[in-house]
Amino acid sequence: MHPSVVVNVAMSADGKMSTRERRQVKISGAEDFARVDRLKADCDAVMVGIGTVLADDPSLTVKNPDLKSRRQQEGKGEHPVRVVIDSRARISPDASVLNKGDGLRVVVVSGCADPARVDMLRKKATVIVAGETEVDLGRVLDELGAMGIRRLMVEGGGTLIAGLVRARLVDEIYTYIGNIVIGGKDAPTLVDGPGWITEAEFARLTLADFVRMDNGILLHWTVDRQ
Repeated sequence: MHPSVVVNVAMSADGKMSTRERRQVKISGAEDFARVDRLKADCDAVMVGIGTVLADDPSLTVKNPDLKSRRQQEGKGEHPVRVVIDSRARISPDASVLNKGDGLRVVVVSGCADPARVDMLRKKATVIVAGETEVDLGRVLDELGAMGIRRLMVEGGGTLIAGLVRARLVDEIYTYIGNIVIGGKDAPTLVDGPGWITEAEFARLTLADFVRMDNGILLHWTVDRQ
């Protein structure tokens, strides 16, 4: 059984998630940071692509001590399972996601990953091989579901989100839109890659809620099943 997939991102008013150099930019504020921490604490796992790890070195941990305590009282670890999609096993063994905070880490690679690097990663994380040259995201969700993961939060980047949307695996999308314009045709967006050509391929959304927050707006979408 696939887990429910919740995408959460912050973007500029012109839909960019960072600069064209993939440099992280502060888009939202304290209120949204707290919301994201709550969302993370409410999920069984949080997933990112290798591009996000290489650019931002996130730990993907829950920050609020009260939220960590609540998770423990519920019989969970302080942090959700942390999952990195990394087809070629490029992640450094020193990456924050593999070292900061307790809990299970999962690195997903494809069959073309360097076996020596995969062996090295097995010392830090559970390694799943899914797909021959690219990671098969449907198989990944099958594996995570079998591990008992029922709700999965995805924090980026645009390539991973594009793959999940294309495979019709996303259930909800939270987009915080901040009060800045970043610009640049090469700056990453919510869904990167070649995109879709025909309207029949487009993902359709229903606006579930919207809230003014910090100096921007939070939109909560559900993804229509087609």
